[in-house]
Amino acid sequence: MKRIALVGDPRDEVAAHRAIPIALRMAVERLRAGVAWEWLHTRTIQGDVARLLEPFAAVWCVPGSPYQNTAGALAAIRFARKSRRPFLGTCGGFQHALLEYAEDVWGVSAGHAETDPDAPNPVIAPLACSLVDVAGELHFTPGSRLAEIYGSPTATEEYRCNYGLSVEYAARLGAGPLRVAARDAEGSVRAVELEGEPFFVATLFQPERAALHARLAPLVSAFVTEASKS
Repeated sequence: MKRIALVGDPRDEVAAHRAIPIALRMAVERLRAGVAWEWLHTRTIQGDVARLLEPFAAVWCVPGSPYQNTAGALAAIRFARKSRRPFLGTCGGFQHALLEYAEDVWGVSAGHAETDPDAPNPVIAPLACSLVDVAGELHFTPGSRLAEIYGSPTATEEYRCNYGLSVEYAARLGAGPLRVAARDAEGSVRAVELEGEPFFVATLFQPERAALHARLAPLVSAFVTEASKS
């Protein structure tokens, strides 16, 4: 049985946290995959992170930031990226996947405006317009993993966030290997993926919310498929 680590701080009042187990259960049943999942509260991710996460085949950094232990969330993402385990980050997971990459690969001091409002040039900045409990159209990058997963050039997905990738850092994604996978109708980055990896996808939107409407999100299905093969 393969296991997925759900990295975050589970709370019943968070819609995404209620949706994720439903979405995973739907995917496992449809795919008949031998996959289970376990919540890993960020405050438990300390010390030898590699030893803690080694038993898991995949990592999903879930919504609900700011996390109680930001360093733990970043360490889990770094472990998944460097060990080439399937990784999915949604909403806060998207933000922190970018923070981890900016710090470790771009070598920048990756501030997050939510937790450090005085950061002079944050990687994660306030959105021009709030995306709390709204749905929006996405345009997938042609040839991207997301375009393949959705089987369509566009899709509509739900959000619950106020922070995203700052415009100042978005241009860096053009050089790869971390690249834009989806933009919104105005051209803002809404998903990224890491080229050359088995599966490393992060989205500002929350595909798991489809499960609350009795629909299986293509991205969740693809993630479970990859986890089952790891």
